[in-house]
Parts: sequence; structure tokens; C-alpha cells
Amino acid sequence: MALVWYLDRALALVSYPALYLAVLTGILYNAEAFGPLRDAARRIHVEVSAFAMMLVVAHGVVGIADVWSVVDGAAPVPDYGLPYLLAGSAVGVGALVVLVVAVLGFLDPRRFARPWSPRVVHAFAYAGFGFATLHAAAVGTDLAGFAVPGLVALVGFLAYVLALRALSHASARVTARGS
Repeated sequence: MALVWYLDRALALVSYPALYLAVLTGILYNAEAFGPLRDAARRIHVEVSAFAMMLVVAHGVVGIADVWSVVDGAAPVPDYGLPYLLAGSAVGVGALVVLVVAVLGFLDPRRFARPWSPRVVHAFAYAGFGFATLHAAAVGTDLAGFAVPGLVALVGFLAYVLALRALSHASARVTARGS
């Protein structure tokens, strides 16, 4: 069962940065003020997002098997206890469900004619990323010296880029009204 735990941990350690990059490129996708970063984001956003989702689904499947082995008694309970593991896993399942809903909305060929426009799909994706961040902080406690401070810094940077994007859009609107 140790192999399942290692595979689950490896998928987690790769899927969160991929999700992070998907969110970052999504923020930069329509932000003209970011120039070459926007161009790069436009080239890779869909592919990075698809890759991240495949990793998240794989992590979800292996993670469920890992938690099941702990609940079943085949694997030892983590140091932080079974209730904490189950709560963190429930948040992870919530993240997975929200992200899968976002992907299904994205894959709908008539999504532009339906109520779930790209804006709604991305709202689900951002909510899923929020759940994934909580899940990483809750279950990644064996890396407690790194997980929480690292996540705070990463999410803080995303908030900073999002604020810059909002300011650039606001200044563009003010400039457009003035001309």
C-alpha cells in the first residue's frame, strides 16, 4: 500500500503546480497590459489546463484508493489522524467535482449559446482551485513547514496578478471614456 501512497503524493505534488499554472495563464489570457506574458498565456492555457485536469482526475482516483486503504485498515493512519484525513479528502472530492463540472462545461460544443458561458466555466474552475488549495493545506500537513506558507505565498501572488489585471482593465475603461 505504500506504493499507492507514493503515487498519490507524486500526483498531488505535480497536479497542484499544474493547476496553479492553469489559473495563472487564465488570469493573463485576456490581460493586454501584460504584453508578452499574455501572448504566452494564450498559447499554452488550454493545453496546461487540460493537462492539469488529467492529473487532478488521476490524483482523485489514486487518492480515493489511498484513503480507502487507510479506512479499511490496510495502511496506517497518518500522524495527523483519521478525522483530519477524511475532512481533507472530502474537500478534495469537492474540488474534483467542481473542476469536473467546469471541464464538462468547457467541452460542451454549444457552450457559447448556453447559460454556462466561458465566464461561468471559469468561475467553477476558480472555485475548484480554491477547494484544491484548501485540500493541499489540509492534507499536505506532513509538509507543514512548507505547505501552508508556500500556499499563502502562491495564492498571494495570484491575488496580486489578478489585482494588476483588474487595475489595467479599469484604467483602460477610464481611458476609453475620456477619448
